[in-house]
Amino acid sequence: MIIDTQLAALFTAGALIVIGIFGALFLDNLIKKVIALAFIGDGANLFLVSLGYKAGGIVYIFLPGMAMSNFSQNASYPLPYALVLTSIVIGASTMAVMLGIIIILNKKYGSISASKILGE
Repeated sequence: MIIDTQLAALFTAGALIVIGIFGALFLDNLIKKVIALAFIGDGANLFLVSLGYKAGGIVYIFLPGMAMSNFSQNASYPLPYALVLTSIVIGASTMAVMLGIIIILNKKYGSISASKILGE
């Protein structure tokens, strides 16, 4: 049984989001929580890219000599790719800030365990 590329990407995106939610809720290590949040963001990005995928599609750049009807029928949808590029930049900067806060918490409390920092 051969699975469609778009369907495989959707399943993978769902798995990344579920793994990320599990890690963010049930892991005690703050760095592992940040990695789990990155999994959620990557799953959302993969979901958006898979929505813009078109089987047999062409790049959405209108080249000289290309027929307008061929371009309009075969070009993939460009909006999800633009949203994913923006999301990657925002996610990278947010992760850097979260890791910086973890470094400060480690210096202050001597641990990166969420239960020790919260005093439970």
